[in-house]
Amino acid sequence: MRIVDMNWMQIEEYLRHDDRAVLPLGSVEQHGYLSLGVDAILAERVAVEAAEPLGVPVFPAQAYGVTPYFRDFPGSLSLRVETYVQVVRDLLDSLHHSGFRRILLVNGHGGNQSAGSLAGEWVADHPDARVRFHNWWNAPRTIAKVRSCDTHFSHASWMENFPWTRLKGVVMPDEEKPMTDPTRLSLLTPREVRAYLVDGNYGGRYHRPDEEMLAIWAEGVAETRAALEGPWED
Repeated sequence: MRIVDMNWMQIEEYLRHDDRAVLPLGSVEQHGYLSLGVDAILAERVAVEAAEPLGVPVFPAQAYGVTPYFRDFPGSLSLRVETYVQVVRDLLDSLHHSGFRRILLVNGHGGNQSAGSLAGEWVADHPDARVRFHNWWNAPRTIAKVRSCDTHFSHASWMENFPWTRLKGVVMPDEEKPMTDPTRLSLLTPREVRAYLVDGNYGGRYHRPDEEMLAIWAEGVAETRAALEGPWED
């Protein structure tokens, strides 16, 4: 269930019998030829599809994340780490105040890892609650499915090219880009990152058959649903 399709009275009634909620985490950053909103689009969609059969509410994605390395690509917006952590903390505090006690953070952006560290700290201060940080795209079953299709994948490559992250009228290159050197990339300034990446793809093909992509998606949804189902305590 999407929160935007509910009112507060329905949430109050829901909380009488369940205390789970999902908060997707994304970013707005360059993804080569794909939408700038890829991470937020995928995190929210996988969360909604995973939670729907369970009747668990999903909040709109926190769309802005930590992505300073891409700031020389127009349209890429980044929060400072301290700002981001405080935003997520405030959201967790608000969820807790509403009555939610089991919260799944479905993360779609590698730069948001600080939210995972925060989750442990926040739970230590709220022992009546549980927070699970779930990187949906590289969870064990999902990343295994990705590797079964193609071992060459990266940011803005085929692995993020779903029908709902493509842009109308944009033609994807039909080639395989050489993989970037992650050690070199980590040392570059934003301007140097843009010069090194050129189009933004870190390496690999730009697209693969939809049959493969939908199979990967199905695994991602199933694995996210399993995280939401629990168990939530040992």
